[in-house]
Formats: sequence, C-alpha cells, structure tokens
Amino acid sequence: MTPPTTALPPQGRPREEVLAALRAQAEDDPDYRSGRLWSLVYWLGEEHDDFLGEAYQAFSSANGLNPTAFKSLKRMESEIIAAVAQLHHGPPETCGVVTSGGTESCLLAVKTYRDMARARRGVRRPEMVLPVTAHVAWFKAAEYFGVRVRLLPLDAQLRPDLARLPGLLNRRTVMLLGSAPEYPHGSIDPIETMGAMAQARGVPLHVDACVGGFILPFMAMNGRDIPPWDYRVPGVTSISADVHKYGYAAKGASTITYRSLELLKHQMFVHTDWPGGVFASPALLGTRPGGAYAAAWATLQHFGIAGYRELAERTTEAFDALRDGVAAIPELAVLGQPSGPLLGYRSRDPAVDIFAVGDQLDAKGWKVNRLQRPDGLHAMVTANHAPVIADYLRDLREAVAAVKANPQLARQGSAATYGMMSHVPLRGMVRSRVLDLFAGMYRAGGADLDLDSPPPPAGPFDALLERAAQWYVRRRQRAQGRNG
Repeated sequence: MTPPTTALPPQGRPREEVLAALRAQAEDDPDYRSGRLWSLVYWLGEEHDDFLGEAYQAFSSANGLNPTAFKSLKRMESEIIAAVAQLHHGPPETCGVVTSGGTESCLLAVKTYRDMARARRGVRRPEMVLPVTAHVAWFKAAEYFGVRVRLLPLDAQLRPDLARLPGLLNRRTVMLLGSAPEYPHGSIDPIETMGAMAQARGVPLHVDACVGGFILPFMAMNGRDIPPWDYRVPGVTSISADVHKYGYAAKGASTITYRSLELLKHQMFVHTDWPGGVFASPALLGTRPGGAYAAAWATLQHFGIAGYRELAERTTEAFDALRDGVAAIPELAVLGQPSGPLLGYRSRDPAVDIFAVGDQLDAKGWKVNRLQRPDGLHAMVTANHAPVIADYLRDLREAVAAVKANPQLARQGSAATYGMMSHVPLRGMVRSRVLDLFAGMYRAGGADLDLDSPPPPAGPFDALLERAAQWYVRRRQRAQGRNG
C-alpha cells in the first residue's frame, strides 16, 4: 500500500519528491497498460499519453467559460462538433457543445427535453422512457431533474421490447432513449423502429452513443454491418458521444449534438440580472477546462479518418476473437446480440457460478466487471486488448474448470458478496447498504472500498440485509443443487 502523506504539509515539498510520491500513488491501480483492465481506460501507449499531455498542458490554464475570451477554445469546440456531425451524418443545422464526459451529456439531454416540453406543451410532471439497459447516467439525470422514468422491458434476446413501447408513451413523455450500443451487453437498440415510433408521437429520440460514437462509424467504413442509428434516422433529435472513449482523447471530453438550434436553445442557461453582468452558459459546467478541449481537438487531428479506421479494425478483430472464444466454452454463453466493441457473458451451467469465475480471473491479474439481471461478466474491448485475447481466453477456460471442480468457490470472496447483492429481492435494503459503504469512502481520509472484505454490520438494519441476502443465496444454491 502507498504510505500515507500529510494532507497539507506545513512546508512545501520539492517538486521531484512530490512527483515521485505521485507516481507511488498508482501502485495499487489496475494494470491497464498490459491490457488487464476491461473498462474505464482507453490506452494506446506512452507515446500517445505524452502527446495528450503536451496538448493538454498547452491550454491547461485556459477557461472555456466565456467563449468571447478564449476564442481558441471556441474554435476547437466548433471543429470538434463539426467532426461529430460529419461522422454521425448530421444535417447542415447540426449543433452542439463539448462536455466534461458522458454523464454531463446525458444530464443535458434530459434537462433540455424537460424544459422544451414545459415551454412548448406545458408539461409539469415530465416522464421519459428508458430501456432497462440504459446507462445509469440516465437514472441519475432523472433523479437530478425530477423526471419520472418509465422502463421499457427487454425481450428474450435482451433487446428493447418495442411491442411494449406504445403503452409507455403519453402526453407527459418528454423524451425516448436508445443506445448505440447499450453498455451491459453491447447491443445496438433498434433505433430505426424507435425513431419512427417517436416521430409518429412527436417525442424526441436521443441516442446514447457515448461508447459507440467514435467507433461505430469507422467499423461501418471498414465493412462491418452496422444498422442505422444516427441522424440518418429521421426521428433522432440528439446524440451523445464521448471523445475520451474510442476517440482516445484525454479524460474530460464528450459531446452532445442536436439536429437544430431550436433544440439546443433549451439546453442553455441565461441570467440577465446578476450584479456581475449578463451571464450565459451552454452546458452544466461554468469553468470548462481548456486542456480537455485541446487534447480532444489534437487527437482528432492526429488520427483522422484513416487512423481511426485502423484502430477500429484492431478493436473489431479483438472483439470478434473474444466473443467467439467465449461462445466456444461449453459452460458459457454470450449475452444478447453484441455488435461490438463490448459484450457480456453468463454461465449456462448451474455448476459454474459466474461471479466465482470472475474471482478466479481477478486472481490471475485481470480486472473484470460484473453484471446482474442476468448475472454475468463484462468486457469493453479496445485496440490495446488485441495482444492479450488469447491469454484471457486461456485463463477464462481455466477459471471455469476451477469453479466447476470446486463449487465452494461460489461461497467465497466477492462471488458471495456479488451473489447476495444481485439476488436480494428487497432492493431498497441493497441501496441503503451500498449507500452507507460508498458514502464512507468520502469522509476526509476515508478508506478504500473493499468488496472482498465487507465491514461488519453497523446496526440492526445492516444485519437484516445481510441475513436476507444469505437466506436468498442459500435458497438459490439448494435449487441449483436439485437441478444439478
């Protein structure tokens, strides 16, 4: 573990000492450079990191708060939005802004359509329709902006059940969401059909392409069969796309674009009576970090279409190899119909607990995410994963064999914790427990969250949760034993 430091030392420390201590802080971080991490990071090598750092540093003090002050940042933003409009087949009126990340882009779409429905139709109790697989950022936006979520269930292929959609749309609906692709299973929602249904009802359709916005266009250019999901679909009114994912920019760069300025205006904030002067802001942030703009712009200019096509080709080859390799393991099954570049997979063998398989992979040095409903493991594939796919599949086969040979592994480590939390039917209890654990990390000097060693119950309510979870898991295990 990294040794503790004084939060604010009485005297300043030499720069080299501070930088050495900073590097030491990363000792416990996942090894993304070797392709051992399957989420969170999109890494292309030290040389690209240095390039991003130079671009970021050149504008690290610049502030995009006032577009009339730092005209350089506004020019970069305009060119980034123009590039996105081109990639997503936007009409000449396409417009938008650079944001701090996918979550801000999602929040802005909900705010925009809520306000537009209030201004145009007098909607006071707004609702939006989200597929079950919508990213959690949309649920955060619903909570922040007071928009009720109506969930669109999935069909047997884990895709939105569009037969249920008409019954969810009503006069209070301010927007409909589709994803390209959705995060848990990597499937592209049926945007064409959703667009036609939304257009017929006069409902805006936003496409969450935070993951896919900077790779799906290049996969299509390379000959991959990708269904229409962007502004070619008439009902699509806005799209979010992260430059810091498959655009390989530095963290802190996403975009939200709209089909027209009349839509974008509802996103903007203007205040005319502040003693500091008239204030206008196009997005959620006030101060907008210039370094993120510069690194995003520089990355797009550096790769261009040819560079992104090459990265997409490497990613697609790695994705296909992983998907086919998982499907070839008899005890496992790929979830849904992933188009790339991410997928989930589950156990099809009652003797193989998928969370225990995840523990075995973690023990071998991989960092894999867990899914629930249905239980599964997840992988977001980048160009950096191409050299390690064979190693991952070998370790996955070994992990499956180990779990199948030793069912007790399902009752140990994080497999037990995830299994309990995933299947406890009283979800409010789960939320309360997670909230307590998570909030504790944010005390001054708060400790890391360790799912492998959950803290003991703090009170009767926590004890009740854990007893309920344990009861549910025992019941499930008994049922599996009977089925086996």
